[in-house]
Parts: sequence; C-alpha cells; structure tokens
Amino acid sequence: MKYIKRLGKFICSFDIFALTLKHKVLFNYYPQIKFDYIMSYVLSLSNITKFFGQVQALKDVSFNVPEGSVFGILGPNGSGKTTLLSIILDVLKANNGNFLWFGQPGSPAQRRKIGSLLETPNFYHYLSGVDNLKVTQSISGRGTDEDITQILQKVKLYERRKSRFKTYSLGMKQRLAIAGSLLGDPKVLVLDEPTNGLDPEGIAEIRELIIELKNSGHTIVIASHLLDEVEKVCTHVAILKMGTLITTGEVNEVMQDEDMVELSAADLNGLAIILQHFSTHVTINNVSSMVQFPLPKGTAKLDEINSFCFSKGIVLNHLLFKKKRLETRFFELTNN
Repeated sequence: MKYIKRLGKFICSFDIFALTLKHKVLFNYYPQIKFDYIMSYVLSLSNITKFFGQVQALKDVSFNVPEGSVFGILGPNGSGKTTLLSIILDVLKANNGNFLWFGQPGSPAQRRKIGSLLETPNFYHYLSGVDNLKVTQSISGRGTDEDITQILQKVKLYERRKSRFKTYSLGMKQRLAIAGSLLGDPKVLVLDEPTNGLDPEGIAEIRELIIELKNSGHTIVIASHLLDEVEKVCTHVAILKMGTLITTGEVNEVMQDEDMVELSAADLNGLAIILQHFSTHVTINNVSSMVQFPLPKGTAKLDEINSFCFSKGIVLNHLLFKKKRLETRFFELTNN
C-alpha cells in the first residue's frame, strides 16, 4: 500500500511537471500571454516588428486587449499606429513577432469576427445610406437585409436611411462607415482615427456610439491622436513613439504615475509649510488658491493628511487626489 501511494505521488508530480513544461513553451512563444487568463483577451501581440526598407516602423510591440474593453492605441503621427492595425488585420505582414485573435493565430474564420474601418469611408455619393450598406453587404458577404435595418437603428441613421450619402454630415458619414463594419455582428471592431476631420458635434456622435457599442458587448480597438476623446471613451491604452511601445495598461493606471494631493485652507502659506512633513515638492497655486504635492504612487492616505493638518491647527476646506490628464501624461512619456 505504501508503494502504491508513492507511485501515485510520482505520477501526480510528473503530470504537474509536464503541464508546467507545456505552459513554459507557450510563454516562451508568446511571452506577454498569461496562460490562466488567455481566453480573457481578444487580441494578444508578442514582439511585433515591421520594416519598410531600412526604416523600422514597429519594434517588438507586445500588449493584450481585454475582452469588453475600449482599447486606445495612441501616438504622434508616424508612431506606427496604422501600420500596427494593418498587421493585425492581415493587410500587412510583420517581419517578426506573432499575434493571436481569441487565443488562436489569425485565419479567415477569425477575421470574420472582426469589423474594421482603416481608411476614410468610400461610399457611392448618389446612393442612399441603406443602398450603400447593401452594396457593402454584397461585396463582403456579411450580414443580411434584416441586419442592415438593425445596424442603421443602432448607429441612429434609420430615419435617414433613404437619404443620399452626399446629403449626410461628416458625422453621419462616419457613422455609416461604422455601420458597414458592424455587418455580420462582429465581436471586435478595429477603428483607425474614427473621429478624424469631424467637428465637435460629429466627434460627440462617434463618442456616444462607441460607448453604446461597448455597452452592447463589443470590444473596440481605436487608433487615435485625439487624447481628450480617448480619455473619455477608452478603458485601456497603449502609447507608441517611433514604433516603440512606451507604456500600456488601464487608462487610470497609465495616467497616475504618482499620487498628487491637492489641498486648500484659509492660510495657504502656513499649510504649505507644514506639508513639508510629507514632501519637499510642495507648490502653491495662488490663482486657484490650492496647494499641491506629490507622493509615491499608492502611498497617500488622505485621512492621515487631514488629521495631521488639524493637529497643527489648520482646518482644510479642500482635500482630494488630483487626477492627471491623459494629455499631460502622454507628453511626459513621449517627450522623454
């Protein structure tokens, strides 16, 4: 009986070793992928590299796009955003690296789960919105006439479905282009600069549509340089600079590289003096009547700061974490 137990332990240990070895091989091939969570990512990139002649457009770009997220790919013009989207949509081939859609290598079957808008929408100006979508449906083989009706309702163009394309505003034209990418009910949308060239009203329309699509279960990947809009709609970001990934993660994590505390009291100078206890970088903004100081990320405790100020005879009338704007953080990262 003793030998049987030992044999059982040996077999169990061997199985664990084999499983670990299998995971290790997978990690070596796709180092950015955590096996336990592989199915929670709709897209995983590992060391994507692309050259155009002697020019390196992308250098070892790796990140994961979580299911259900709005993932923004940010960067100045020429940073490689459109090149990266073209690679994951099989328009271009990478010189090195791999990517997975839904945990599998790219294939025609996987591609049908993805709707995309890479360039300025090309529609027939003399046709109506619904007829243009019927042409798109016929060429792509995606969706049905019933789908077109539902999609036009989703992008809020149903009432104008019979109007000619040339009568549409820029925002309406872009919404029709997104409608075309929704044919076949794809799980993922890949959009390159969806608000490019739009006026504030058109930008607001696309922003609302993206939020509605996310809430209805779509995962959306957006390339953009409009930081304010990305901050309003995206849950995650990846920032590129000259083809190199600078940082990636949840928007709040990327923006908050430190704890910035903002306070105010009747005596600003006295407040600034006692706050030297926490930081040597205390600043006074006389315009806003606020005092600010940074602390290492995750270390600021507002209740302790409030108690300390009170013990020193200063009553605070304002105390909060100052959230850094994505635009500020973007320029900090890309200018280094």
